[in-house]
Amino acid sequence: MKKVFFLLVISWSLSVNAQNYLISFAGTGLSSTVNTVKVENLTTGTILNLNGGDILQLTITVGISPIENTLASNLKIYPNPMTESSTLQINPPAAGNATITLSDMNGKQVAQIQSYLENCLQELRLSGLKNGFYLISVKGSSYQYSGKLLCNGKSSGTIRIEKIRPAQVTGDKIKETDSKGVQATIDMPYTNGDRLKFTGTSGIYTTTITDIPASDKTITFNFVSCTDFDNYNYPVVQIGTQMWMAENLKSTHYSDGAAIDLVTGDLNWNALTILSKAYCWNNDDLLNKDIYGALYTWAAAMNGAASSTHTPSGVQGACPTGWNIPSDADWYMLENYLVLNGYNYDGTTIAPNRLGKALAAVTGWDFSNAYPGSIGNTDYPAKRNATGFSALPGGMRFSGGSFLTVGRYARWWTATEYDATNAYNRYTNTDYDHLSSDNYSKVSGYSVRCVKY
Repeated sequence: MKKVFFLLVISWSLSVNAQNYLISFAGTGLSSTVNTVKVENLTTGTILNLNGGDILQLTITVGISPIENTLASNLKIYPNPMTESSTLQINPPAAGNATITLSDMNGKQVAQIQSYLENCLQELRLSGLKNGFYLISVKGSSYQYSGKLLCNGKSSGTIRIEKIRPAQVTGDKIKETDSKGVQATIDMPYTNGDRLKFTGTSGIYTTTITDIPASDKTITFNFVSCTDFDNYNYPVVQIGTQMWMAENLKSTHYSDGAAIDLVTGDLNWNALTILSKAYCWNNDDLLNKDIYGALYTWAAAMNGAASSTHTPSGVQGACPTGWNIPSDADWYMLENYLVLNGYNYDGTTIAPNRLGKALAAVTGWDFSNAYPGSIGNTDYPAKRNATGFSALPGGMRFSGGSFLTVGRYARWWTATEYDATNAYNRYTNTDYDHLSSDNYSKVSGYSVRCVKY
């Protein structure tokens, strides 16, 4: 009997010690309200869409599967492990009296109450527990549910099991009967070390953050304005101390309203000089605008500003107010941060960078059968767009006017010139595993990503 009980305790330890993490969401900057959150597990490919007030519960399985802990479950216990208190959610199949019993790891009853439970989701608060393992039993006339609980608290007070209120259920969300409004706790399977990408929206603002949760935490989205003169608001992504646009620039005007010249046709583009402020859509096709953004000459991107090697560059150029054309040093800062924090596809944290897969959008790239880690391959799924930078292969326009079509290359200007006729750029390719640096004619048409600190 003792051996059986010992095995039961080990089983509880395996499942309960696989502590679930509760993730809540908040906004800062221009909005404290989070309307929606898209959560992507980059390791498994799981995607969830939540309301901003919902709680994400990362359910961790180690060895033995833990108790089912969803809103459809008949008994839910959270947080688990607990410190000061935990909430029991019970969904009885029928209304009637029920007995709620709490037992310690030796099977000794430590608390019990009888309560009338309605035929809807009920909530009870459990508090006053000492450190240890507990078994919770809910028994009605036609049902019995049980669950396991680990307490990390040090309370020596009276154990209390108090009914809070019934909860009205709408779909898979709990609508409490007080003024707190609609909120749900949504489960997502999780293994320690999985990288999650959180995309929060608040009105016209969208911010992306990636994180590897290792405890309960609040993900705070910094909602900032990234709106061009054409009144388009760009989604942004926080990477270290930098905030980058998560799309390529597509503005046709500078922030003061001055129009940038749209130049179409190979001969017209070939006639441009290094001082020409011009843009185009790849293949002169307006359908490429929304997906890939515009291709700008260096003069158009800089709007007449001098070359910069600073961090930040201090060059607004064609960017929205408050944003900068990234200097070569800004790009190096991005690279160094990502390499040191394990974003190389192979997990290495030293140069050279192997960041192409972590920077590139998961879709939109031509498939490649090249070497491991290249953007066009589906290998290393946990690193695919792990940064949320969402680079797309918008191609380029050569100084002579011809296009490198979309699907294979992405190139972005820097605010740093190489010499009087060339400027530095960053680029990657569907066959590459890295982000490269090069210099090319200032009359070329490249994409632009803006940055701020």
